[in-house]
Amino acid sequence: MRSLLIAGGRVVDPANGFDAVADVLVTDGRIDRVAPSIQAPPSAERIDASGQVVCPGLVDLHVHFREPGQTAKETIASGARAAARGGFTTVVCMPNTQPSIDSASTVALIQEKARSVDVRVEVAGALSKGIQGEELASIGSLARAGVVALTDDGHCIQNNDLMRRALEYARQFGLPVMDHCQDYGMVMNGVMNEGLQSLRLGLRGWPPAGEELIVARNILLAEQTGTPVHCQHMSSAGSVRLIREAKRRGVPISGEACPHHFTLTDETIAGSQAFWAGDGAELASRVFGGHPLPAWPAYHTHFKMNPPLRTAADREAILEGLVDGTLEIIASDHAPHTDSEKEVEFDDAPFGIVGLELELPLSLMQLHHTGRLPLSGVIAKLTVHPARFLGLSGGRGTLSPGALADITVFDPDAVWICDRHDTASLSQNNPFHGWPMRGRVTSTFVGGRRVFSSGR
Repeated sequence: MRSLLIAGGRVVDPANGFDAVADVLVTDGRIDRVAPSIQAPPSAERIDASGQVVCPGLVDLHVHFREPGQTAKETIASGARAAARGGFTTVVCMPNTQPSIDSASTVALIQEKARSVDVRVEVAGALSKGIQGEELASIGSLARAGVVALTDDGHCIQNNDLMRRALEYARQFGLPVMDHCQDYGMVMNGVMNEGLQSLRLGLRGWPPAGEELIVARNILLAEQTGTPVHCQHMSSAGSVRLIREAKRRGVPISGEACPHHFTLTDETIAGSQAFWAGDGAELASRVFGGHPLPAWPAYHTHFKMNPPLRTAADREAILEGLVDGTLEIIASDHAPHTDSEKEVEFDDAPFGIVGLELELPLSLMQLHHTGRLPLSGVIAKLTVHPARFLGLSGGRGTLSPGALADITVFDPDAVWICDRHDTASLSQNNPFHGWPMRGRVTSTFVGGRRVFSSGR
């Protein structure tokens, strides 16, 4: 019998409403019990977590590990290492690989690769063949192969009738649907938010309505079919408002927010110095002793993402949506690209940034350290909420007795400077290089086995 005792930490388990200094005992890879003082077996490994937070292993339902097809950017192995460094014990890979994940054989390939890595890698299957939005994928085969959700992320089905049929099929197999909300007729060739900054920079604008039209479409179809629809990486105030109103009516709609969208604005593309929202600027001055936040040069492609960074008002609306529960989940949209791909003109660079290793500290800084949300509220959006939405097995997202012993330990007050070169990812397209951070993962456990330690 293999035992592990994580002793003396502040245990925060939102699923069970637990928040107190306690011990966590793990036996044979599962949670044995959580209590104020536990007498562990003499043979148990003991870890002192005094002054740190112990919580369920973090879950990210939106990552791009690029395998198969683009392994120069990321592999399942390197992505899993980045996830472990970020405190994530379960991640869900998006299907816009080469080939796309629209068949059981491709699902099996990823599952085989995932057996040799340190975190739990789940798979989202494509809604349409080749994620082209023209013909439904074999949803029944994907369900039997073990996908946990369906999405054409990176693309968006424009045909409303096809989307309706996809939702009806997904419901038959009990699979939630996640959608990248983008109306191509509105977005066209936009590369950044349409507004003052795009006008100043002479870059093609991407209006918020290009997102909001599809959010509204998804609300109507979710209401009609009864299939849960999850709107990915919300970026506009209008999207938050639409989801909030629909949820009040009981529509099975949900949304996620990414740290870059609730931290940065389109002004950073113009070379403005980046500041945290609201009271965050004051916090940065107080906590970091006036450490200056670096200003990147205008047109830097590390700030090019899909959907784009929007205005301060949109950022505030995203934060409000997270606080009031409109947006229940935080996800990274971890999208690695090589330096050679990003070191081109802004118009020609691919969309996306890496995010797994900074997701927790950015969330803590913007939501917890600013007093917007209690710590348990932030952790819930990174653990039990995504786990329940996906219906993950093994009690993931909780520290309930009998649950898989996936555990994250972090110091919420650790101050450090982000260095984009210090990463487990194969890519370094990170706009937060040089930023002071507050909050850092110290240990990650999967099935009771330590897969990351900041001291190693």
